[in-house]
Amino acid sequence: MSDQLELFDVTIIGGGPAGMYTAFYSGMRDLKTKVLEYNESLGGKILLYPEKVIWDVGGLPPTRGEQLIQQLETQAKTFEPEIALNQKITSFERDEHNHILLTAENGDRHLTKTLILAMGHGIPVQRKLEIEHADRYEVTNLYYTVQELKTFAGKRVVISGGGDSAVDWANALAPIAESVTVVHRRDMFGGHEKNVANMKATCKRILTPHELTELHGQGDKIDAVTIQNIETGEKERIETDAVIVNHGMKGDLSVLSEWGLKQGEWGLIEVNEKMETNLPGVYAVGDLCTHKSKVRLIAGTFVDGVNALNSAKLYIEPEAEKVAYVSSHNERFKEKNKELQTAGAR
Repeated sequence: MSDQLELFDVTIIGGGPAGMYTAFYSGMRDLKTKVLEYNESLGGKILLYPEKVIWDVGGLPPTRGEQLIQQLETQAKTFEPEIALNQKITSFERDEHNHILLTAENGDRHLTKTLILAMGHGIPVQRKLEIEHADRYEVTNLYYTVQELKTFAGKRVVISGGGDSAVDWANALAPIAESVTVVHRRDMFGGHEKNVANMKATCKRILTPHELTELHGQGDKIDAVTIQNIETGEKERIETDAVIVNHGMKGDLSVLSEWGLKQGEWGLIEVNEKMETNLPGVYAVGDLCTHKSKVRLIAGTFVDGVNALNSAKLYIEPEAEKVAYVSSHNERFKEKNKELQTAGAR
């Protein structure tokens, strides 16, 4: 039974920024760590926006999403945690020792003393354009993410959506596209105020409150779109070379309520200042959780991870130090520092 499984001190479900940094900090606290990730690679939601430039991570210059993932992954692997990919966890139970037993959809089983949930908003799925036969254009010029900016160089681009990613894409494409038109159902946009202001100053047209209602094209390529004013019903046809849709993400978190976790608005897990859920030994961090001092930035998710891990450490070892020593005084870095110094002297 569970006695035949390898027992970990900490298991983290989710391999996005929250999960990766928590795995690194778990190594600082000398805990045996495992990371479970649904996707085929680490990165979480940032995998959908590899070209997006991220400005608000402390100590880093403006960094592309793809590069940030690489840096976080390298850091996460510092203390060699076990990483298991393609793990959709469907079952949560406790064994006779009160350890947590997790079972994945593929039958894999994982045994742990504590569990940190870093699943974001659940398994991320793009909200598709709800227009009949829109899927036929996905192989050509209908996009749900921007993988390479150069794809849109010199083109007339229509962006449907008003979230922070739509704003970022508009700002990134405005200097290289022939034109960028943004269509959004509301007057208010997501994202930081400065980014929204820049979008309004640089994009050809910002159309609110409008929605995209029709796609026109020959064969499998879009040539034009029809947009409609939500308030007046007035329609307009716009010629285009590429359509980018950012209507947000949806994720299924229903399994968490089946496990007995207390959920608040939008299904988010309610935690206290120690990142503790209502289940002993179970913690939640990042976009998945909500608490009174929540900061919804990547920097905030790192703090969530540190607090959750410290709580897990004390759950396992009640007499342990409350926090890890900083890296300059942490014994776990001594040999690694020597390795870096040796390499630098060569």
